[in-house]
Amino acid sequence: MAQTQMALDSLDFDATVALAATVAPHVDILEIGTPCIKHNGIKLLETLRAKFPNNKILVDLKTMDAGFYEAEPFYKAGADICTVLGCADIGTIKGVIDVANKYGKKAQVDLINVADKEARTKEVAKLGAHIIGVHTGLDQQAAGQTPFVDLAMVAGLKLGLEISVAGGVKAATTAQVRDAGATIIVAGAAIYGAADPAASAAEITAIAHGGKSGGLFGWLKGLFS
Repeated sequence: MAQTQMALDSLDFDATVALAATVAPHVDILEIGTPCIKHNGIKLLETLRAKFPNNKILVDLKTMDAGFYEAEPFYKAGADICTVLGCADIGTIKGVIDVANKYGKKAQVDLINVADKEARTKEVAKLGAHIIGVHTGLDQQAAGQTPFVDLAMVAGLKLGLEISVAGGVKAATTAQVRDAGATIIVAGAAIYGAADPAASAAEITAIAHGGKSGGLFGWLKGLFS
């Protein structure tokens, strides 16, 4: 079983809150995406925290410096998870882990663009990182990359960390990602780009929680969505 995370990537404050209201009953974690949090600021986190008390909230800060200082206000405002870049200085990563522990929350280390992902994963695990983010960015997806090789590597290390996977996941591939070792499955465009975002979120969550994919129909639907 894996949890599901919905990436909220719009820059529009009201549209983000409206989409969150649509999908919140059908996902485990609401993610405030990096462009979204940069544009809207901590007020958006405060609004979502008040409106959706039953969902965890991840703030995708992608912190690169001043880890403790940058992340603390977001944990104080209700974030359950904040992200720090795996290519940041190890002291920066430790700062986010330390402040997460201070508030009883979690720090996620994002492996996007990390040169030696295996070495960095082992290093941050020793520091006490809670989640490793296997992340195939939008530009990398456009070049044809997928998260599966990196996911297999991280899962194979068996370090006891939660593993979050983001990068083009949709209903047709959710079971594959879950079975490969992901404990958090992130979907964005597959939900907000669907004709019925609530139904798409519910379908992905049902599979992530242990259900089966939609067979041939689901596979075909995934190819053309």
